[in-house]
Amino acid sequence: MAVVVVTDSSANLPAELVDELDIAIVPIHVLIGDRTIREGVDPVDIDYASDTVTTSAASPGELRAVYEAALARSGGDGVVAVHISRQLSGTWEAGRQAVRDMDAADKVRLVDSLGAGLATGLPVLTAARRARDGAALDVVYDTAVAAAARARTFILVNRTEQLRRGGRLSSAAAFFGSDLVTKPLLQIVEGRLELREKVRTRSKAFAKLVAAAVDAAGEDGATIAVQHLGAEEAANTVAAQLRDLVPGIRELIIAEFGPALGVHLGPGAVGVLVLPLP
Repeated sequence: MAVVVVTDSSANLPAELVDELDIAIVPIHVLIGDRTIREGVDPVDIDYASDTVTTSAASPGELRAVYEAALARSGGDGVVAVHISRQLSGTWEAGRQAVRDMDAADKVRLVDSLGAGLATGLPVLTAARRARDGAALDVVYDTAVAAAARARTFILVNRTEQLRRGGRLSSAAAFFGSDLVTKPLLQIVEGRLELREKVRTRSKAFAKLVAAAVDAAGEDGATIAVQHLGAEEAANTVAAQLRDLVPGIRELIIAEFGPALGVHLGPGAVGVLVLPLP
């Protein structure tokens, strides 16, 4: 058989890649009033401006069920579970609790992606491709850890109100009001979402976003993802610029942020996630 890679729905992986690489997905919960929606499983219609919408991590029981099914599917070869940063979600900690309750805990390895969205998804893809090629459990795990350490994330949002309301934005940006004159460019550093810089106009903010991604990609090649929430035209423009500016792009993915991240980022958000080649 082969090692099976697991992640959570916040990784926002395209369905065709999930199917191709036999990746197992654990749904994150989106809470709308008194309803609990499983991201990627249940139909959802979200008012992203509502202050009654939030998210919660998958439970230890849910994670354990997926880990055990993945382990059985691997024929005992093992499971590598790569999850959203523990600084941004309780999913990794819930996964650790789930593993402690398993009989074959030594066959399940947890990885903190130190990121979110496709900054989680790109290390997942890298690990899953090694697993498909027959790599052993330790090799798949080390591949995921190394990719997570290399990944870089930059996100342009229209407003920070949803981030501050959800507690995902560090205190460095607490001075932002609800009506912004400047546009915040964010980045993820060691798993934490932080302000990178303030930019006066959205056009200049996009230029800064592209420049940050080009610098992170370097000159030796990279896999890049562009994500957005209701900003397809802007995402396509950013992707086209990156194709022209980044040498040796191995793969370029364009995808929407899912509801679990969209609740915190808000409409109009555009992110670039960069995984330089080792």
